Parts: sequence; structure tokens; C-alpha cells
Amino acid sequence: MKKVGLAVCYDTKNFGSQLQVLATTKKIEQLGFSTEIIRYKKKLTLRFALQSLPRMFNPYFISGKAKSRRKNRQIEAHPDVAGQVAIRNRRFDAFAQAYFTNLSVPYVGWSALTHQAAERYDSFLCGSDQLWLPSNLGSHFYTLEFAPADKPKIAYATSFGVSSVPWFQKKRTAHYLRRFQALSTRELAGKAIVEELTGRTAEVVCDPTLLFSSAEWAQIVPERSVVEGPYVFCYFLGTNEAHRKAAEALRAQTGLRLVTCPHLDHFVAYDQTFGDLPLFDVDAADFVNLIRHAEYVLTDSFHGSVFSILHHKRFLTFERFRPGANARNTRIDSLFALLGLETRRYAGDVSAVAAPIDYKAVDERLATLRTASMDYLANALSQGREEPHTGLAHTVREGIT
Repeated sequence: MKKVGLAVCYDTKNFGSQLQVLATTKKIEQLGFSTEIIRYKKKLTLRFALQSLPRMFNPYFISGKAKSRRKNRQIEAHPDVAGQVAIRNRRFDAFAQAYFTNLSVPYVGWSALTHQAAERYDSFLCGSDQLWLPSNLGSHFYTLEFAPADKPKIAYATSFGVSSVPWFQKKRTAHYLRRFQALSTRELAGKAIVEELTGRTAEVVCDPTLLFSSAEWAQIVPERSVVEGPYVFCYFLGTNEAHRKAAEALRAQTGLRLVTCPHLDHFVAYDQTFGDLPLFDVDAADFVNLIRHAEYVLTDSFHGSVFSILHHKRFLTFERFRPGANARNTRIDSLFALLGLETRRYAGDVSAVAAPIDYKAVDERLATLRTASMDYLANALSQGREEPHTGLAHTVREGIT
């Protein structure tokens, strides 16, 4: 059985990241391949220092590090919150330990990674998630630059997270993209970036979590009740207080409790008193179940939107990032355009969450997208080269209408 080496973020403290790794692994194994999540441990050497030097001048990388340090300082200043976050982090680690049993031995240092990985795997795959963010370019890992030139390198639903690559990264981005035998992205904007920089056509495929139906997810993540009674699940990763106040307005209208998962991406002072039931002792399986059993979902999260769609929830998605070329809204923009869900963007009236959704039409579009995505993945894994894959894939490339 051929072995696929996966460059994925399995241990990130993010529900959506862990669920998409789980979906990627299970779908590839269903297709008849074995998988192994590649564990790369950086080693401080002169080569590593030289490779990392450009990151010190990358404003996206610097900004991300500054945000992380600021969050940690703010949480440490609130010992009660720090204790709760520690509990949640242990739940993240326990989920990874329980669900990701296909881990490689640690490859310590770039030399070990390049030499041992070349011998161990028949092909390599990166995806999904925002692995190609401008801030990640300097790692050289999620771009599969460690993989040998003569073995298939596949991108499945890999996201740039932005609508355009910064000018100073275009040459290096084009270089690693040209090494891939099969290219796909999760967004229409990503497809445009690939074509602009390489002249090649990238498939637009669905996030791996969407490759499974709600019934199939019930087999992966068993159904259980996390919260008793009716509630609105408010899953906000951004810092916008107006979004929280809109949720409070919905509570006033409906009388439903607000269930929250605070302080995930940021420490948000407003979240100290926001909501009726703030949850910390939850993992990715609980996240799925919180959406399954919610009356309504209010979110600014991509995967919050995805699992709301899969479980036919009435939901609204808020803009987490300000519009612009470097805003990370493109994955939601593409998903909603492909599935005909543009009206589920929050436009100032939170009561719109109660409007019915024509899920029959959504499921038909999703079935087309899912079939084309599976077609791409199966061909990429079995053939390791980029070529037309059927009329369904062509439909997705041009955009579903």
C-alpha cells in the first residue's frame, strides 16, 4: 500500500484545524492509501538560521508573533482565564492524541527531514487550512520544499488566506508552486493566484471537512449533548464587540441562552461577561456537537460556517477581518458563492438568522462540489500529475452557477 506523507497542522489549538486534518486523513485512507502525519522538529543550525532570516523581515510573520505574545500576556494577567485556557489546551492535546495515531517519528532538522522523508513516502500532500499564508512562507515545510523533485507533491484545498500575494513573495511563491504535480485551493482567489504566478490551472475544491456528510460525521464524531436545553452557539474568533452585542440583541428577542467559547484566537475583554455559558472544557468533538444541537449559530469562523451548513443549521456569518487584499475573508467568500449562501452574511439585522435556508439547493451544489473534489483527490493520489478530471471538475473550476 502506498504511503502518503501529510504536511498538516494537527496539533494547532483550533477546532477547525484539527477537524480538517482528521477529515483529510480519513478520506485518503478510504481511497486505499496509508497516511502518516510528518512531524518536523526544527534544529538550530547555520542552514536553519539562514533559511529563517527572511522571516525576520516579513511583516506578516512579525505581526503574527506580536499578536501571539500580546494574547499570552493578557491571559497571564487574568489567572482565572489562564487556568481555564490551560484546561482547554489539554483537551486539544487529548483530542490529537486520541484521533491522530498515524504520526511519524520526529524528523529533527532539515537534513533528517529531506533524507528520511524521501525514503519513507511515495507521495506528499499538504492541506487544507491556511498553510500558505504570507506569514508561513519562511518555514519551507507546508510548501513541501523538503520533498524530492521526483515524487508526487499534491496540494489539497490549501489556502493562501488572502486574495493576493505580497509583491516581495511572488517569486518565491511561484517557485514552490511549480514543484507541485497537482494543485488545488479552497478559494477562487487562490486559483487566481496560482494562475497568475505559474500559468497553471488549479482546481477549486471543498474543504476536507465537507467531503463527509452530516451522517458520516456522526460516525466519526459520535453525537452527544454538550449543553442541555435550547441555545444559540456564538463562536467568535475575532475581537469585534458589535458582533457580541448583536448576539445579545438576539437573546433579547428570543430568550435563548448564548453559549460561547471565549479567548481562542485573542483575549477579548468583552468576553469576560459576554454570553450565558462560556465553555473552556471542550474539544473538537464537542465543537461539532455544540453546532449539531444549537437552535441558531452566530459565527465569524470558516469551520463554524461549514459545520452549520453540514448540519442544516440556521446561521449567520460575521466578517472577522476588514475588507482588503490581505484580509482573510476569501475562504468564506468562495464557499458562500459556490453554495449560493451569500444571504447568510451578517448585514446588520441579527434576526435574519431565523430566515429559512433552502438546504435542498445547497446540498445539490455541495454534492457537485464534493464529487469534483473527490475526483481531483483520487486522480492526484493515484497518478501524481495534473490533468483534466471530468466535466464535474471543470464545473467547479469555472464556478458553480
